[in-house]
Amino acid sequence: DAVRFLRIHQRLTPQQAANLLNVSRPSIIKLLEKGDIPHSMVGRHRRLKAEDVFAYKSARDKARAEALDELIADSADLY
Repeated sequence: DAVRFLRIHQRLTPQQAANLLNVSRPSIIKLLEKGDIPHSMVGRHRRLKAEDVFAYKSARDKARAEALDELIADSADLY
C-alpha cells in the first residue's frame, strides 16, 4: 500500500485525476466536458486543481453512501 501526498493547490493532469478517482481518463474527460469538475486549459492541455478533484470525490462518495443506505432501508422493509 503506497501513500502519496499532494499539495491541495497542485494542478493535475486528467490522467493523474483519473488515477486518484480510480476511473479511466476518458471518464474524466467526460466529467470535465459536462462541467462536473472545473478545469482550466494550459495551451491545449487540461489541468485540474487537486482540491476540485477531492471535492468531486467527496460528493460522489456521499451520494453513493446515501444510495446504499436507501437500498438497505428498502430491503429491510421487505422482511
